[in-house]
Amino acid sequence: MLGGAGTLLSAGTVQAAEVSYATECIPPPISQLPPVQGTTRADITAPATAKVGDEVEVVWKTVQAASKNPDILDLDKDTVKPTGKITLGGVQTGELAVEGPRQNPPIPKNSAMILPDMKAKVKLTKAGEVTLTPGAYAINVSKPLPTDTKCSPKEAVKPAATIKVTDGSSGTSGGTTTTGGSTTTGGTTAGGTTGATTTTGGSTGTGGTTGGSDPGDGPLTGKELNVEYQCRTPIGDKNVTSPVQINALRKGGVFDLTVKFGKSVMDSPAEIPAKSVVPSMAVTVGGADKGKVEVVGEPNKDPIKTGQPIVVPDLKGTYKPGASGKATLTPGVLTVKALGTTTVCTPAKDPGVSLEVDTKEQPGGTTGTTGSTGATGTTGTTGTTGTTGTSGTTGTGSSGGSGSGSGGLAATGASGPLKALALAAGTLVLVGGAVLAFVPGRRLRR
Repeated sequence: MLGGAGTLLSAGTVQAAEVSYATECIPPPISQLPPVQGTTRADITAPATAKVGDEVEVVWKTVQAASKNPDILDLDKDTVKPTGKITLGGVQTGELAVEGPRQNPPIPKNSAMILPDMKAKVKLTKAGEVTLTPGAYAINVSKPLPTDTKCSPKEAVKPAATIKVTDGSSGTSGGTTTTGGSTTTGGTTAGGTTGATTTTGGSTGTGGTTGGSDPGDGPLTGKELNVEYQCRTPIGDKNVTSPVQINALRKGGVFDLTVKFGKSVMDSPAEIPAKSVVPSMAVTVGGADKGKVEVVGEPNKDPIKTGQPIVVPDLKGTYKPGASGKATLTPGVLTVKALGTTTVCTPAKDPGVSLEVDTKEQPGGTTGTTGSTGATGTTGTTGTTGTTGTSGTTGTGSSGGSGSGSGGLAATGASGPLKALALAAGTLVLVGGAVLAFVPGRRLRR
């Protein structure tokens, strides 16, 4: 044991005692799961005897966590870190914060959570009996995003151990730890990451359509639409609604597109690492022209801490018309790649036209009304190679790549600054579902 400023001191025999108590665990907000009722069994180890001035070590061993890892995903090795609080009572009162290392064996889904021991030191200041009572604790899972499940007692907890402290310079012997607490049964599953919080917001904007008699260069403002998305994530399907607006800057016959996700902003339910999320969208071209234009957002530059605002970044790309007339631009399929996972969100119904533009056919443009352009592939919803075709700086011409991916996708210039996280509102579902699929319990793993 440590004495004074950190010198090891002797103390009585170290003994362990276990206590059980009814517990409620709150899954991370991103999981959208209800609280879990369960039983915690904690084994507290501390010296049976010590003297005033000793700094002694207290160890909390979680014999049984109040919840299991749900039947969603497996937890990887060394991804779980517990923290907890032990209440000091008797002649010395206060709260002792204990912490464990990020250390655990692989934890299969639908199995018990295995937590490492939590430890801390306390300096004894008064002679008499000091009781140690376990209480609230939290379980942090680090991958793919840091998330916490917080557990707290739902009944009065009895002391799990007692240290008999004597006033004197020599060590004392004797004394034992005490046990207490009654067992209470409870639920089995803890939260997990399920996917996404949905955010709706934004009202239909008044931004107007463009076109008309003046095809000159300049900015064009689209109409804000509330788009209902059906998202497929690695851990299940989610429905979200988000305001989307398509704006353009006409430059000599081509259009620099910017897709904005309205005012759909929310607070991050978990910590998100920098450069971990990249969203993109296939804007649908209709009217006189046919095809798709890919717009892409930059990955988040900085980490986003829990509780900080998440703002959808601007998605940018270039539309090079393949036909003359009035072309329409409509929000299309949204894709989010995050930490090695991909989530795809498809509009549940036609969201309507956000922007209409007057176009003049450009060499190697997106598509003609026949649905094909260039020598390297076909594009457009009527094309022969599926919904997508070639991509490149011209959109679908011979300078693009082979047309097997997402057809007729024009080249993109992903230069839009990421304000916080590459997803919010509807898009966050992708992050929530595809990435945060492991919060305590993997539905947030716990």
